[in-house]
Amino acid sequence: MRFAGQSGDEGQQAVQFLLGSGFLMRLAQKGKPRHMMNLVAIPNVVGGHLGGWRHPESYTDSVMSLECITELAQIAERGKLDAIFLADGNGVREMDCPALFAANFPSARPAGFEPTTLLSALSMVTKNLGFVATATSTFDAPYLVARRFASLDHISKGRAGWNLVTASNAGDALNFGLPDHMPRAERYERAQEFYEVVVDLWDSWAEDAFPQDKASGQYLDPARVRTIDHVGKHFTVKGPLNVARTPQGRPVVFMAGQSEPGMELAARYADALFGAGATKGDCQEAYADIKGRMGKYGRAPESLRILPGISIFVGRTAGEAEELYEELQSLISPALGVHYLSKTLEYDLQDYPIDGPIPDLPEQTLGGSSQRRFIIDMARRDNLTIRQAYQRALPSTGSPLFKGTPSQVADEMEDWVASKACDGFVIMMPLAPRGLRDFVDLVVPELQRRGSFRKEYTTSTLRGHLGLATPVNRHFMQGARASLAAE
Repeated sequence: MRFAGQSGDEGQQAVQFLLGSGFLMRLAQKGKPRHMMNLVAIPNVVGGHLGGWRHPESYTDSVMSLECITELAQIAERGKLDAIFLADGNGVREMDCPALFAANFPSARPAGFEPTTLLSALSMVTKNLGFVATATSTFDAPYLVARRFASLDHISKGRAGWNLVTASNAGDALNFGLPDHMPRAERYERAQEFYEVVVDLWDSWAEDAFPQDKASGQYLDPARVRTIDHVGKHFTVKGPLNVARTPQGRPVVFMAGQSEPGMELAARYADALFGAGATKGDCQEAYADIKGRMGKYGRAPESLRILPGISIFVGRTAGEAEELYEELQSLISPALGVHYLSKTLEYDLQDYPIDGPIPDLPEQTLGGSSQRRFIIDMARRDNLTIRQAYQRALPSTGSPLFKGTPSQVADEMEDWVASKACDGFVIMMPLAPRGLRDFVDLVVPELQRRGSFRKEYTTSTLRGHLGLATPVNRHFMQGARASLAAE
């Protein structure tokens, strides 16, 4: 990297100077208030429970329905949530298992909008809600990802976030002319370079690069744009990006990796992390581990927000919450439960006794996922049978489950944040729209009453909602040393 008007060596020296002095870390925290719990929702129109779409209160026709997702986005904004998050894949899955495919297994993805297209539409019917979507570094191109999310940030006026994933589904490779899935180590190596190219492209224009001076006839300032001239192992990209610097400086970067290379990559670069853990203790351990790695990269721990996914069953009474839970459980047959567990664990369990233990499983698979790891750890810790394992996993799609009254759910959420297990949560609703509506109407007011969550939006960008600083454009920092000297 280099700053405008500097040689490569001078630019590297400037970066080391700023990192070594702690200037960037202090700049990120300057004037920053204590931040509240963060809340992101997944607007899954079929719900997160395998039987959710069958419930009488669920949407009756959700396939490619902009209207359904629009309603969920507007419910989330009514609840003052930080953002909604669209998971995404690169192929139709589970066709090799007709029972799961027909029942709409959560990861099958038989019909879904391209996420940045959808989020651009949703930004027109919302004002403050943030928008996060997945784009893989394994099958995509840095220039295209940089352009899509920079465009979304402009269209939404600063509410865009990119979830960088390495693609865990091996079968998706076949849609990109690849006979085999890329090995894990290579995927993460590629992901790091991919991220660096995308950020370089986002930083290729200075914020003031377009004076648009009618009197002088100067539309842009050639001195405030740069090519990136990247030549690496996986990518060669000249740049600059053909999108101006975005309202947030850069879209917020989320990551989801729970493996060792995934955690290291998040500690180095991520603004937010979709955490995972079987228990609060697991999440506390991961929280301390990942945030403890950040100092060596010149980053403050609070510059990364860690948000585990949780599934919430809430009712006005504990009995109402339990009734919904049992209703959804009754919509799942044991045969389908075993199919679900086999697919998630990537191991065929159909010939094993349903009330016997889960057999020993290989530690890693070619794809691998945090959900697989979560269920394995839970089954080993609690000595679960196959039946008990799928019964535990199905209501929450393999994530922690909070169930009860608004007060009980709020107690649990506050305890996790206070115990440094997380900075907030990704809310997964068992059915739609009731699940999200109940959370917004019952739990959010309780959190607001306690002062744990905002009553109104106080910022207009996703970075602001998350309590993250606007990133410094390291290529156009003429005033950085002067600012440091003035401190």
